[in-house]
Amino acid sequence: MEIKTGFSLICIKMSFARKEYEFLSEIGLSSRNLGCYVDGTWKANGPVVTTVNPANNQAIAEVVEGSVEDYEEGMRACSEAAKIWMQVPAPKRGEIVRQIGDALRTKLQQLGRLVSLEMGKILPEGIGEVQEIIDMCDFCVGLSRQLNGSVIPSERPNHAMLEMWNPLGIVGVITAFNFPCAVLGWNACIALVCGNCVVWKGAPTTPLITIAMTRLVAGVLEKNNLPPAIFTSFCGGADIGQAIAKDTRISLVSFTGSSKVGLMVQQTVNQRFGKCLLELSGNNAIIIMDDADIQLAVHSVLFAAVGTAGQRCTTCRRLLLHESIYQRVLDQLLDVYKQVKIGNPLEKGNLLGPLHTSESRKSFERGIEIIKSQGGKILIGGSVIESEGNFVQPTIVEISPNADVVKEELFAPVLYVMKFQTLQEAIEINNSVPQGLSSSIFTRKPEIIFKWIGPLGSDCGIVNVNIPTNGAEIGGAFGGEKATGGGREAGSDSWKQYMRRSTCTINYGNELPLAQGINFG
Repeated sequence: MEIKTGFSLICIKMSFARKEYEFLSEIGLSSRNLGCYVDGTWKANGPVVTTVNPANNQAIAEVVEGSVEDYEEGMRACSEAAKIWMQVPAPKRGEIVRQIGDALRTKLQQLGRLVSLEMGKILPEGIGEVQEIIDMCDFCVGLSRQLNGSVIPSERPNHAMLEMWNPLGIVGVITAFNFPCAVLGWNACIALVCGNCVVWKGAPTTPLITIAMTRLVAGVLEKNNLPPAIFTSFCGGADIGQAIAKDTRISLVSFTGSSKVGLMVQQTVNQRFGKCLLELSGNNAIIIMDDADIQLAVHSVLFAAVGTAGQRCTTCRRLLLHESIYQRVLDQLLDVYKQVKIGNPLEKGNLLGPLHTSESRKSFERGIEIIKSQGGKILIGGSVIESEGNFVQPTIVEISPNADVVKEELFAPVLYVMKFQTLQEAIEINNSVPQGLSSSIFTRKPEIIFKWIGPLGSDCGIVNVNIPTNGAEIGGAFGGEKATGGGREAGSDSWKQYMRRSTCTINYGNELPLAQGINFG
């Protein structure tokens, strides 16, 4: 919200001075922060917003957002920096990313605590999110020496064919609140070693994380006497996001968010023939077969459905149980749900923090009413928790897989439970939703495992066996199919999306033989 009164500013300064916020000054934050890093300078000429702690909805600090004019100034500098950065040898770029990882290590605890404070996930998850970026930095140091092209046999004498991979120039990264810095790491680490400059728009509701992360990256660039505009960042709203999507100077736009907004971003980028990398909604299912290790499965479902208060794109939202073990699994799951500790995400032992915003809490309430109207039976939970914060009860719902509400993503700790008779039926239910991000099956039978991961199995981008739908490692490509967007980030060969491939044919002889044996006079 916009700050309009001097009294409000005094309240924010008093709040920021609280003992539990002392660590914020260690990562360069104050009670009032400029939200744009433009050509080495912190500035901002947009509206002033207040970032709040979702555990109590009290103010943490003020942030001045960027304006479209700030954006344009930043992009001019970034365009110039790109000419320099793309000519730095890839292993040297890898060394810069290595230093970014080391800088993150020195502030791991503080940054993790900030993620927990501003986003609302429990502290172990907050620290784990920052560790994920460190892991990406390590991965990309090695990657910087492996951006290999192919040498291809030519059918023509005295000719050579090869592939060259060159930087795109500038990569735009628009991230969401639920992983306010990890998704930046998936994209920026790879983009930087591939020779691209990065323009980052963080989530509007987690601006302090955007600023703190940028300060660390900026410090590394400054220490190495590199153009600061190699990394440009903005705190802001939809106007900055729209500017990124429309900007022809940005070759690739990576967007993380809802399928609805992602589709609009894709259409805008496509209109200018830009490249788009989308990480959108998930509606992930876990299938538990009759031969499964039930204790392992129940523990996995708990983490997958309750972790991050159900606000991961990989959260398990649908649980498919074989009819012969349905009640047995359900009884055990209800027992562990009753033991989930809910509270301040910074306090040790709590497993469920708040939803990110008060609007998210209202969305949960609306979702529960829709579920009930479509025949859903609440087995546990289903209510908000009366408090200053945005806490809700972890919820399990018995419902038909054909209910319309099951096809949608309710971004909250709500788990739909349904039964099946055959593997084929379970696979059909898994694949019946518009989204296609993550999926998992619990079984010990090889014939089921290989059916599940094969062409007639799960249609998702992530297809697991005997582990949860969430908690992906950085070494594999992360992303999904259908309404999840089709993008791939992090490991494997995701780097190829951040570079331009050229097929080069070189004639080192004195004659001009043509391909396909054509004789042209």
